[in-house]
Amino acid sequence: MSILIFGGTTEGRLLAQALSQRGRSATVSVATPLGAQELEGLSGITPLVGRKTGAEMAALLKNFDRCVDATHPYAVEVSRNVRAACEEAGVPLRRLLREKSAHEAGHWVESPQEAARWLGERCGNVLLAIGAKELSAFQNLQRERLFPRVLPVVESILACQEAGIPTRNIIALHGPFSQDLNRAMLEQYHIRYLVTKDGGRAGGFEEKAAAAREAGAELVVIGRPPETGDSLEEILSWLTQD
Repeated sequence: MSILIFGGTTEGRLLAQALSQRGRSATVSVATPLGAQELEGLSGITPLVGRKTGAEMAALLKNFDRCVDATHPYAVEVSRNVRAACEEAGVPLRRLLREKSAHEAGHWVESPQEAARWLGERCGNVLLAIGAKELSAFQNLQRERLFPRVLPVVESILACQEAGIPTRNIIALHGPFSQDLNRAMLEQYHIRYLVTKDGGRAGGFEEKAAAAREAGAELVVIGRPPETGDSLEEILSWLTQD
């Protein structure tokens, strides 16, 4: 059975590790070289680097028997393209879900734009722990207030520069981040609001929430889009059926 995983997140890596441990092979499509690095050393796992259009996904899928969408829970458009490509190619698809956080603390919003509007009515520094792609939603806020925490890759740094973020405000680090490190950042930059997505345990949500509470910062959470899918165990069972 030939397997294609659209990954690049914690779920994709864990699924690839589990398949490798079971002696199964799979191709994992990731958007960046960083995603491929996390798959290094896994026997039978072949990384395929580069973002793909829906048409490119469909063409690729013709070489596979089953597909798993293990992309980020907020990557709605990518998941939509994967579903459409699988339907076009006639390849069975399963969605691998990430466990949600049990926390309800903080101010919850439905989008980065809503978070930006809410913050626009308040004062204080903002730590944006939501990735570089969402920076444009905060373009109406004073740039000096914004401290984006992004991956240490050229693409992310350029996104910060294009958004007009002062260089001294850019925090380029690769997670995961401990509660202590989160708290130290909040205190170092005098952060009043920590904007995050509900990344669950895999995305370090618990550590962010606890650090914000200790540092006296208010948590602003962008809720997840609704979706359905399967657990890692259910996906593994589906992929390892003989």
